[in-house]
Order: sequence, then structure tokens, then C-alpha cells
Amino acid sequence: MASQASFDVSTGADLQEVDNAVNQARKEITQRFDFKGARAAEIELDRAKGELRLHADDEFKMKALADVLYAKLAKRGVPLRNLTAGAPESSGNDTVRRTDMLTQKIESEIARDIVKRVKAQAFKKVQVAIQGDELRVSAPSKDTLQEVIAFLRGEDFGIELKFGNYRS
Repeated sequence: MASQASFDVSTGADLQEVDNAVNQARKEITQRFDFKGARAAEIELDRAKGELRLHADDEFKMKALADVLYAKLAKRGVPLRNLTAGAPESSGNDTVRRTDMLTQKIESEIARDIVKRVKAQAFKKVQVAIQGDELRVSAPSKDTLQEVIAFLRGEDFGIELKFGNYRS
């Protein structure tokens, strides 16, 4: 029997890099002129839930706070496609809060869409299996796997895909 080569498709951000970006954004906010004297200009990271909570004085400062944070995240290599911005909501003392969600796993609906699109391409002897939060793609030919990776990179699933654990 021929051996199967495989790779895993996953998503997510390195939470340490997200933490570093949040710390850099906090540092920049303390030094920026437009945030001097602000009652609320805070960024919190909840690693367990994958949430970024932003708290600012008003909508304008919320946008500036988010811009600083997103610039730091992009600089640290965190995929911004995996970040879903929440709707601003008013909180006490005429301030505004917002919760942004960080996608750390491939949702089942997106996983089924990936499987459907790969099967629709009719790659030769390619098998795709959903394994919890990621997918395993296997085929007898390494060249076919490279074609699948190129195909998946060209498609838009709304999240950043990572390819790893390549085995032959």
C-alpha cells in the first residue's frame, strides 16, 4: 500500500504576540497627545475567551484606540482577518465599550465549506477530514497536496488559514 502524505489546516493567533501587541498599544496610548486627560482609554485581553475589550471616552477615541491596537497587532504578525470587531456600546460616565473577538479555531460551518470546496475541485485521491478545531488533508502524492495548499490560499473563507504538520 502506498504511503499517505498529509498536512493540517488550522487557524488562530499566537496569544503571546497578541499580549505583546496589547502592551505596546497601551504604552503608545499613554504617550499620545490625543489621549492626554482621557478618563478611559483601556485595552484588556482575556486570553481564555479570546476577547479584546476596549474602553474609551467617546466614539472618536474608540476609533483611535482601535487603530492603535490594530496597527500593533499587524506589526506583530497577528492575522487581522481573525479579529471580529464588536459594536460599540455606551457604558457608565458617558464612556464607550467594545469587545472584539479573536477567532482561534475553525468553526464547523467553515470547516464543512472548506471540505466541500476541496472536493468540488476533484483533486486526485485527496481526502479531507475534520478533526475537532482543524482539518487533516491527505493524499498519496505530495504534489497534489501542494496543489490543495495553493488552492486554499487562493480562496476566501473569512479567516486566516495556517498549514502545518506536513508529513510524508
